[in-house]
Amino acid sequence: TLGFFSPGELNRRYVGIWFSASMDAVVWVANRDSPLNDTAGVLEIDGAGRLFLLDGSGLTVWSSNTTTGGSGTPSSAAAQLLESGNLVVVRDDDESNGAVLWQSFDHPSNTLIAGMRLGRNPQTGAEWSLRSWRSPDNPATGDCRRAMNTRGLPDCVSWRGDAKKYRTGPWNGLWFSGVPEMASYSDMFTNQVVVRPDEVAYVFNATAAAPFSRLVLSEAGVIQRLAWDGGSRVWNVFAQAPRDVCDDYAKCSAFGLCNVNTAATLFCGCVQGYVPVSPAHWSMREAAAGCRRSTPLDCRDGGATTDGFAVVSGVKLPDTDNATVDVGATLEACRARCLATCSCVAFAAADIRGGGGGSGCVIWAGDIVDVRYVDKGQDLYVRLAKSELAAANKKRGSMLKILLPVTACLLVLMCSIFLVWICKFRGRISECSIATVETGITRQSRFYGAHQTN
Repeated sequence: TLGFFSPGELNRRYVGIWFSASMDAVVWVANRDSPLNDTAGVLEIDGAGRLFLLDGSGLTVWSSNTTTGGSGTPSSAAAQLLESGNLVVVRDDDESNGAVLWQSFDHPSNTLIAGMRLGRNPQTGAEWSLRSWRSPDNPATGDCRRAMNTRGLPDCVSWRGDAKKYRTGPWNGLWFSGVPEMASYSDMFTNQVVVRPDEVAYVFNATAAAPFSRLVLSEAGVIQRLAWDGGSRVWNVFAQAPRDVCDDYAKCSAFGLCNVNTAATLFCGCVQGYVPVSPAHWSMREAAAGCRRSTPLDCRDGGATTDGFAVVSGVKLPDTDNATVDVGATLEACRARCLATCSCVAFAAADIRGGGGGSGCVIWAGDIVDVRYVDKGQDLYVRLAKSELAAANKKRGSMLKILLPVTACLLVLMCSIFLVWICKFRGRISECSIATVETGITRQSRFYGAHQTN
């Protein structure tokens, strides 16, 4: 529905678009920073396709920035609200075939609905981003912004002023690497990142079975996917971000790794091969200084090196602002390229479609930030000195020497208990030789001793 509305109890009127089933679900506001202060107001369109909002005195409060796109000034134009919720202005003459001159989808407020874009045009600099309301009853432009970061691999970033507050992680061909739950509702919403010379944008569309849905940026900078429940006539929170402390941007600083399940230790740790820059600060639960490499890399002229890589699995990939991306490279070529570059500290696959280790290449030089564990996370290959890799392998070997005998003992104990239970169940416990069970344990113990000696 397109019309006038007044949020809250204040005497301010706006032109907006909302869901017909829910008048309070405003998805677009024309004059968000220029409200009408009385009940008079008229929305008009001129022959050139420009929209004007006039107050009671006939003064222009708001107007669209309609352009003809180099096709000449139209002799007439018409405005239409589509079923998608997009207000479009089209040429209304025989020659143009209804060419679009302006559309509200190109000028989002705080809400993204199916078919809208979040992104930018690299050629013109035009951007499609969300800006929060100032308060729940004031649609004026607020402090928070949601935009598509087009440097490196595309991802969505939430800002408060000039500070990054949250990042989805880069698009990996299926979902944003820090939002794997997108896969769980792919039967209702199709998610896509379009990458073309004139457009880098995220867009979602709804399937026929999907409920009404909207992505809303709140005044606090929280992005929520709301879904309409027609039965109870309420908007349910389907998903939201940030979800927890590990979603706070760069929570653990440079080379830090956030784990929401380690609250007892600050949530933060260092990636393998790194140690806290300031252990004293970390002991006070302050990770701002981040982590530093514990052993220097072996980087020589000509690319010869003894360095290798440790795999950090199940993570949201680091910020790719300053990363180098080659979507056509293989993962093995990416590894070789990283080893041949002294500044390379880590690499990962750019696209996980097709199985295996993925394809494409993302190389980080300098600090890596904003890494956290997530379900269905990706593999990050961190470059380490040979001695660090050897120490890690030795540690894993020691753990195996402990875990294998312990596991075997538990299996024998479980089998013994099961055997006793079977005998008791059959009512022949007296016929069952407990000695047999004991002998089995003794023999197994001798086997462990031999295993440990070898």
